[in-house]
Amino acid sequence: MNTLAVFVDVQNIYYTCRQAYGKSFNYRQLLKNLQQKYTISSITAYAIAPKDDGQTKFQDALKHMGFNVKTKPYIQRSDGSAKGDWDVGITIDILELAPDVDAILLLSGDGDFDLLMQKINQKTHCETHVLSVIDLTAKSLIDSCHQHQAIDSSLLF
Repeated sequence: MNTLAVFVDVQNIYYTCRQAYGKSFNYRQLLKNLQQKYTISSITAYAIAPKDDGQTKFQDALKHMGFNVKTKPYIQRSDGSAKGDWDVGITIDILELAPDVDAILLLSGDGDFDLLMQKINQKTHCETHVLSVIDLTAKSLIDSCHQHQAIDSSLLF
């Protein structure tokens, strides 16, 4: 069975599923589907540090399922803008793990990851897969990976 490393941009998946479907993503079903096809060597969720009990419970549930949950604080700047993404952290982790697995799966529709997918395709034997909400995914990201799968009702609550 092929080895797989999974990387979840939690904020992107949460907001795109909410916007497109008005529903939440079903991480337990994702794991069930993936375990039928792959040996999962690593599964990491990148999230914002919890501010309330709901976020804490959600992140605890992910940990219980076997996710390594990485958090960072949500930064509110003095000019009113905010920052809370994990793009660089996800990129570093994918670059480190891709040479050691048969495939990577990125859950995000963020077009900023298109160059990363291209680099992985050029430099490793690793297949690149993206799972995201199709209507809210950058075409450049879809075009840069080996396989794109759209999130559909089978992966939603």
